[in-house]
Amino acid sequence: MRDLRGAVVAITGASAGIGHACALAFAREGARLAVAARRVDRLDGIVTAARAGGGEAMASAVDVGVESEVLAFVTRVVARFGRLDVLVNNAGFGVHGRVEDTPAHDFDRVMRVNYLGTVYGCQAAVPVMRRQGAGVIINVSSIVGHRALPGGSAYAASKAAQISLTESLRVELRGTGVAVCSVHPIGTRTEFHEVLTRESRGARIGTMGKVQSAEDVARAIVRCARRPRPEVYPYAPSRALVWLNAVAPSVVDWLAEKGARRAGRL
Repeated sequence: MRDLRGAVVAITGASAGIGHACALAFAREGARLAVAARRVDRLDGIVTAARAGGGEAMASAVDVGVESEVLAFVTRVVARFGRLDVLVNNAGFGVHGRVEDTPAHDFDRVMRVNYLGTVYGCQAAVPVMRRQGAGVIINVSSIVGHRALPGGSAYAASKAAQISLTESLRVELRGTGVAVCSVHPIGTRTEFHEVLTRESRGARIGTMGKVQSAEDVARAIVRCARRPRPEVYPYAPSRALVWLNAVAPSVVDWLAEKGARRAGRL
C-alpha cells in the first residue's frame, strides 16, 4: 500500500464534480496537488484548501483536447515538484442523442476530450514514471464504457476507448513499477447532467438507475492510488451489469430500453 503523504498527484478536470472532490480527497491525504481545468478560476478553492492544511498545490489552465497543453501541464508539474506519482485523467463531458440524430462533430468533440485527452495525459506521464520506476495512472471511465445506454453512444464510445487504452497500456508497463487503472462510476451527482443538457441543445434527459456522489467516487480513486487495481467500481453492484451483458446481452438490451423509455431518453 502506497503512502500518499507528500506524493505528487495531478488531476485534470478538477474544476467541478469528480475531479474537484478527488482533489480535496487527495489534499486531506497530504498529497502535493497539481490541478488542471479550462476554468482555472474555479481551482482557487482547491489550492487554498490544500495550503490551509499545510500542503502544496498548483493550478493550471488546460484544455485536455490540445496535446501541447497537456504535455506542458505535466512538464510544469515535474519542474515544480521534481516528480509525478499519480495522474488522474478525469476531464470529460457528454452529449445525448440517437446515433442518427447526433452530428458527427459532436462525436468528434467528445472523443477528442474524453479519449484523446486521456491519451495525451498517458503519453506525457509514462516517460516520467518510467524514469522514476514508479507511478499510478488512473483513467476515469464509466460503467457505460462496458455497456452503452440508448441515446448515449458518443459518450459511451469515448469511455469504451478509454478502457481499451488502459488495458493495452497496463500490459505494456508490466514490470516497470507503473500501474494503470480504470475507474467505472455509475451516474454521479455533479454538473455533468447540466452540461450534458446544454451540449445536447437543451434536450430533457432523465436519469437512469441509482446515482452516487462525487465523494464516493473520489474515495474509490484515492483507495486505488494507495493500492492500484486494474478496474475499480465505486458502486460495487454495477460490476454485475458487466457480467450480465457478457452472458446475456439481449436481456440487458431489454432492460436498457425499458429504463430509457421510463427516463424519457427514447
